[in-house]
Amino acid sequence: MEDYQVVDKEKLADLTKSGRTVVEFSADWCPDCRFLDPAMPSIEADFADSRFIKVDRDGSIDLCKEMNIMGIPSFVVYQDGQEIGRLVNGDRKSKQEVEDFLRSVD
Repeated sequence: MEDYQVVDKEKLADLTKSGRTVVEFSADWCPDCRFLDPAMPSIEADFADSRFIKVDRDGSIDLCKEMNIMGIPSFVVYQDGQEIGRLVNGDRKSKQEVEDFLRSVD
């Protein structure tokens, strides 16, 4: 997973412009994010056709406000630059919930 500390709208557009991209919004201090961390390599392997990037919510707070992403961890999926799905809330997420969401946008 690629990790980005500071992302603005222009950078996000560049990162998601081609193919399937799964963006995880997270923060180092977030216990629900850390809970999911061990499952992410397996999730990435199960969805090998997608590019996974992690965006630090605190370093990218303006982008998160623009996108209405206040709860973390949250996921937004893009296909060739267009948002096609989002799992955005402040709830703790399991590996199964994330994978079910990713399958739902296929």
